[in-house]
Amino acid sequence: MNEEDKRLGMNRDISRRDFLEGSLRYAAGGALVLGGLTGVASEAKSAIGMTGRPSDFPPGSAGLRGSHDGSFEVAHEMAWEGRTDWGEIADVDTTVYDLVVVGAGVSGLSAAFFYRQSHPDARVLILDNHDDFGGHAKRNEFAWGDRTILGYGGSQSLEAPGAYSDVSKRLLRELSVDVDELGAAYDQDFYRRHGLEGVIYFDRDTFGRDVTLGSKFFEASGFMPLAESATSALDAVDEMPLSSEAKAQLRAVLSDDSDRLPDQSIFAEPGYLSSITYEEFFKKHLGVTAPDAWRLVQNMGNSYVGYGMDLVPAIMGVGLGLPGLANTSLGTFEGVIRGLINWATEPYIYHFPDGNASVARLLVRRLIPTIADGEDMNDVVTASFDYAQLDSSANDVRLRLNSTVVNVSHNGNPASASDCAVTYVRNGGAHRVRGKHVILACYNMAIPFLCPELPAHQKEALRKLVKIPMCSTNILLRNWHAIKEVGVGMAYSPGRWNKTLMVEFPVSMGDYQFASSPDDPIMMHSLRGVAGPGETPEEQSRSGRYELLGMAFEDYEREVRRHLAGMLGSGGFDPAEDIAGIIVNRWPHGYAWDPNPLFSPEYAEREAPNEIGRQPFGRIRIANSDAGARAYLDCAIDESWRAVQELG
Repeated sequence: MNEEDKRLGMNRDISRRDFLEGSLRYAAGGALVLGGLTGVASEAKSAIGMTGRPSDFPPGSAGLRGSHDGSFEVAHEMAWEGRTDWGEIADVDTTVYDLVVVGAGVSGLSAAFFYRQSHPDARVLILDNHDDFGGHAKRNEFAWGDRTILGYGGSQSLEAPGAYSDVSKRLLRELSVDVDELGAAYDQDFYRRHGLEGVIYFDRDTFGRDVTLGSKFFEASGFMPLAESATSALDAVDEMPLSSEAKAQLRAVLSDDSDRLPDQSIFAEPGYLSSITYEEFFKKHLGVTAPDAWRLVQNMGNSYVGYGMDLVPAIMGVGLGLPGLANTSLGTFEGVIRGLINWATEPYIYHFPDGNASVARLLVRRLIPTIADGEDMNDVVTASFDYAQLDSSANDVRLRLNSTVVNVSHNGNPASASDCAVTYVRNGGAHRVRGKHVILACYNMAIPFLCPELPAHQKEALRKLVKIPMCSTNILLRNWHAIKEVGVGMAYSPGRWNKTLMVEFPVSMGDYQFASSPDDPIMMHSLRGVAGPGETPEEQSRSGRYELLGMAFEDYEREVRRHLAGMLGSGGFDPAEDIAGIIVNRWPHGYAWDPNPLFSPEYAEREAPNEIGRQPFGRIRIANSDAGARAYLDCAIDESWRAVQELG
């Protein structure tokens, strides 16, 4: 180990490090090396600063989570190698279930819940390839002394719940989720009280020196109620470690509100800005061509849209607060437009301490009451879940983890069959169960591989639903003196791998209390869309997926340590001493496919790939947010409701 790694604290045993470190290894020619890993979990070292719960308690697992070792190898063999023979199939579970649900994310759990409402005596089996339920609504737990500190591994918050459908609103009420009370649990004055603002971190490796700059150039107040910076966007440019060319071009844009789209009327501008990328607008119309200026803004919307601004419509870019709105005819009404946006948009404050994992836990507790005590949204946050109850034969609803479904087929003609056979691989062996109905609430693009009897046009549509790779990282810090000293609430880092880092949302619920003093441990969180090279969103998602899977946990950890050391170093941060734990949730299949107006055609009604792909087939129905082409909690719920209603 070199001296830099020692200085960063890479020799500190804070998290799981196994031989493969949770990564896929690729040979020079790009071939996948699976060896004997299929279905086998890696051994883990003990963790300092991590949960003290048993190693088989999934939320407390350290290291690489999300699509963890053992959760994806079987599916990749099926999709990448075309494997269909899984050996002798055991029919150990002879129950003919009324419903088998594939996927234990929020959509799959909601489907089971809705089905049981209309069929109270139904026997339901839920299968999932991961070692925990919730799908992207994953719960991460750190132990600190006698405290448990929570983080979320993916699905973050209830976004604009006032606009949810009646179905989603009703489900949340039935789960005892009081949206107003949830919002009140968020301490909206926390960031302002401690002087934590939006900053841009320019790192030494990319920009020549470490600069953590708070200003109005990075406008994140619509996402978090941050402290307002006293430094204007224009003044901030002078302090940025950019070339003189980049500074001059940025100053010209920020100091001049003349119309850069003279050929477009104010009525035509929205349409035009919707037809070009923000990159084209930035370089061609704003005249900002310096490479380091583009590097500065390229990923400002990454965590929200999953891509760089080279794939994002210009109108979305200026709507997100990037430079340029004032340089259009619409800029005449910028104040009014911003005011209307703020008036019409609900605050982003509806967040559980473990993100939407609490919604998943509420669903599981209702489906399997013996799993945990409690009855409302406050006590579920700290409720102790007995995972041994998930697959108990005594329950009418069973949830079977570590079970990768590889085939779903009707027993006979789909038009007249009375049930379906569902084959899954668990612990290296193949098993089969039968269900009178099946709801596929899994990644929709995987369905053509596990349900080959679907019509060809439906499978073709499902294959187009390429999901956006995401990486959600939680970093437990022993204290936050350096954060307060530097004033970091949310940081955009154009040169680092994690493009955004933020202090976790300050939410206290029930027995769970957020940090109050800088002496307390605190969580920082990063969410990054991993877009690789490519001309289209689908190409960038595919290449980004290989990058994400090709990284070892050590790579993620080293990057986090370097990032925080540079960004918070002026405040006295020591990465070797101050980082207490890291959990990386990688999602090679993350955000749901969403039509991009720059790259997708205008689909006629019921002709979009997700609409074709979700059509009923025999006794099989399809759910998941993929089916609605929206990566939001309410979409996952609404699609599960639709699938259950289609069962009749």
